[in-house]
Amino acid sequence: MTYPEDEEHPRLLLHNFLSAEECKELEFIHKSNCTVGYRPNVFSTTLSHLIATNCAHLIMPFVPIRERLKEKVEEFFGCEYELFIEFTGLISWTRGASIGWHSDDNRDYLKQRDFAAVCYLNNYGDDFKGGLFHFQVGDLATIVPSSGDVVIYTADSRNIHAVDEVIDGERLTMALWFSRDAAHDEDAKLISLLSQTPFCNNGPELLLPLPASSNMYWFSPEHASSYEFGFDICSARLHVLGYDVVHSEEKIFCSNVSELLIERLRLARGDELFDYEFLNILHALQVVQFYCWKASDLKSTEVENIIKVVPLLPSQREKSLCLKSISLKDLHLAESIFSAECAKHSNWAHLTVAVAMWADYAHRLHKELVMCLPHWKTHHSIFQVSFDDK
Repeated sequence: MTYPEDEEHPRLLLHNFLSAEECKELEFIHKSNCTVGYRPNVFSTTLSHLIATNCAHLIMPFVPIRERLKEKVEEFFGCEYELFIEFTGLISWTRGASIGWHSDDNRDYLKQRDFAAVCYLNNYGDDFKGGLFHFQVGDLATIVPSSGDVVIYTADSRNIHAVDEVIDGERLTMALWFSRDAAHDEDAKLISLLSQTPFCNNGPELLLPLPASSNMYWFSPEHASSYEFGFDICSARLHVLGYDVVHSEEKIFCSNVSELLIERLRLARGDELFDYEFLNILHALQVVQFYCWKASDLKSTEVENIIKVVPLLPSQREKSLCLKSISLKDLHLAESIFSAECAKHSNWAHLTVAVAMWADYAHRLHKELVMCLPHWKTHHSIFQVSFDDK
């Protein structure tokens, strides 16, 4: 913990505030759900987006972290029980992303923001190059992002800051803003959205993600509005990890990106086809990113499931290449943006286990959400709820 002595520029750096496992879980959530962000070469995942895409259960890992951060911000700035969380989001900065000197309340529509917290989920040097955080004046002039560290500061002109251009890799953060104005309470908005979401405890399709509009996943140079340039984020993340997408043989060839996002598919690698049908590309991406997250655990797992791997037919390969030309218009750009990812040898046996583990993980979080929601609605606040194991 670093307490600067400069009272004119109140800020605090907390080392290892998040555990390594918390950082990895948030990384999994972001890389399997993110959309095009608010700035060039930036990607974001909001809690409202998770709810809207049938992934409301994925807000559960945020709950204890948000609560701890709010308590720390209130303690440091001496405003216990006064603050509301105004916004929570996962944000990644890729090659070319940067932002100049600014305060976090520098727009009329941001004046409600009183304090900010930036949580670093990966490491400068190891996971990305560039992307250093600088305060314009005062102590803690430069923050070198380190996984688990958090910097908190006032959102006003006392803490004007900037972020250097990212040169390579993907810089992952979780950002929160806090407000004294109850009208901007994020909890109230999230509880309202959750209250409109049908919850039930049966049906395997319950927790399968549903893609949003295709333009939210389409990355193009200078935010071009058409699909003539750029790439689909979901397809690109699978591609850089070494996976090809094979849609149903019965599917009629189409050039509509929106339809491709919601089409059932299988994954291939080289000459092998993993003969498991995913509901859509988000479903496949979540399982693959979960596999990446849990890779070390899966190595020690005994595989009892029947592994269904079959040869990839020439017709399937041809269709896969045709569809890739639609979803990845600029292959080189996709590989450049997501250069931190690298194709690893896919162990189909472990991926088979990951399919089941991902489902168990999703159902556990969903059960927690269903149990917590009535308490949240009663108290008009999102918080950790303790339950008897019985």
